Amino acid sequence: MTNANFSPASTPPKIFTCHAPLTLESGYRLPGYHLAYHTYGTLNAKGDNAVWIFHALTANSDAADWWAGLVGEGKLFDPARYFIVCVNMPGSCYGSIGPLEKIPFTTDLFYHDFPLFTTRDMIRAYQPLRHYLGIRTIRSGIGGSMGGQQLLEWAIEEPYLFEHVFPLATNAVHSAWARAFNASQRICIENDLSWKQRQPFAGRDGMKTARSVALISYRHYSTYGAHQHDEDDELLQNFRSESYQRYQGEKLARRFNAFSYYRLSQSMDAHNVGRGRGGTVNALKEIKAKTLVIGIKTDILFPPSEQAFLAEHIDGAQFCLIDSIYGHDGFLLEFEAIQEKVGSLLEESAAKKPAFIPEDTSGKTIESLCT
Repeated sequence: MTNANFSPASTPPKIFTCHAPLTLESGYRLPGYHLAYHTYGTLNAKGDNAVWIFHALTANSDAADWWAGLVGEGKLFDPARYFIVCVNMPGSCYGSIGPLEKIPFTTDLFYHDFPLFTTRDMIRAYQPLRHYLGIRTIRSGIGGSMGGQQLLEWAIEEPYLFEHVFPLATNAVHSAWARAFNASQRICIENDLSWKQRQPFAGRDGMKTARSVALISYRHYSTYGAHQHDEDDELLQNFRSESYQRYQGEKLARRFNAFSYYRLSQSMDAHNVGRGRGGTVNALKEIKAKTLVIGIKTDILFPPSEQAFLAEHIDGAQFCLIDSIYGHDGFLLEFEAIQEKVGSLLEESAAKKPAFIPEDTSGKTIESLCT
């Protein structure tokens, strides 16, 4: 969920197809689905050197491209040491099942009828892929914003799967404040006269406006002051900040579609780890992984109080804040600070093993259904 320079993956993703049915939290039943994903490095014989990266709202599965400061040779997550996995979330437009694909057993595209995937549904869709890849435990899980929401869901759902988890600029429940931002963006799309049409570019102009609204929440007062300040004291109009907002809307429209943007914003709104688990506090206590929660001091969309709440209720969790002028987008841009914080924890526990390695009792079944 950011203004970073995401685009279609620089290297083609792999496609994982699962023919097993998936029932979503809404009750909608998919007869099967597919996911686009990237891997880097090699899985070791024990199947325990995996790093799973969860991307944010409009990114793709090529983490080495959009998070190049952390993924790559000599970086925090080096393919020479780890087997790194990143999956394009369902509902996106970068290869996984999404609104501009055919409804199973028909020739019609989903469009507005694409089902709602909650963040919990998403990680349940990833579980068969994990089995298929032969991953027994995950050394580290990391994700920011919507990616962090998915990470938390999985760490709760399978408490002994992760050795370390690093939720960045994320929350246990999507706040009323953040939901209001998303609702305002959807209203922008709904007010586009083309939105009700069943064609790929429906709602495109509305999405441009929506992106302008979103950008204000992703950045910070100081970000605009540093990068969009006008030096000419005589200006009466045509200010840099206005052209910047328009540019970012056009930029997104060249690489994304309104159907994915609309539905994924609803996925974020539905995020609540406490649903069906006796509340958020009870849910967070299920996490057994060594946890470092990272917040961005200037984040107005996912304020540091939300990360402090996570750290308070995840047993043994550590909490740190990164100072940045970039607001919420700092989780994508402050590579050095993130590497320092995460790297230190990994070094401290480098010689330790997960407390428990779960037995894969369903691997053969899943492997036979998914390719």
